[in-house]
Amino acid sequence: MPNIVIAAILVLCAFYNVQAEPYAFSQPVGPGGGTSFTLGGDGPITAIRLWERYNSYITGIQFRYGSTWSALIGSETGMPKELELFKGETFIQVSGKYTNVIYSLVFITNKGRTLQAGQPVGNSFNMYAPTKDTELILISGQNRGGSFTFFGTHWGVPKYYL
Repeated sequence: MPNIVIAAILVLCAFYNVQAEPYAFSQPVGPGGGTSFTLGGDGPITAIRLWERYNSYITGIQFRYGSTWSALIGSETGMPKELELFKGETFIQVSGKYTNVIYSLVFITNKGRTLQAGQPVGNSFNMYAPTKDTELILISGQNRGGSFTFFGTHWGVPKYYL
């Protein structure tokens, strides 16, 4: 009898480890302050736009979900930097730097492509998908006066959210 119980526990543990968590949240960074935001949409993220104050900090972020662009969070300062994702390409990591505001963001895809904006000033952070089956589904944080003061990422299993 004990052997059957042990075998059942091992099978359940193996099954549990194969299943990706449908949702995860990375610890947010920054001092905070300002208006809270959530940037999300329907379906997978298919493109991103980032704006930066010239040679300085991040001022605006926008995602495209499917063929629809989300609302702009922040402001359009300068020329946007844009990355359109290929079919099957997803964001699996977001890195950057911050002090009193989010100075730099780097979005990295599962194909190794990156989009970087802002200047590498301050403390480093690194947020990433917790399993190979999860990807970036939305971001949240706080924005004040054209700068981001708080930034967090949310990860999920795409088919779970469709």
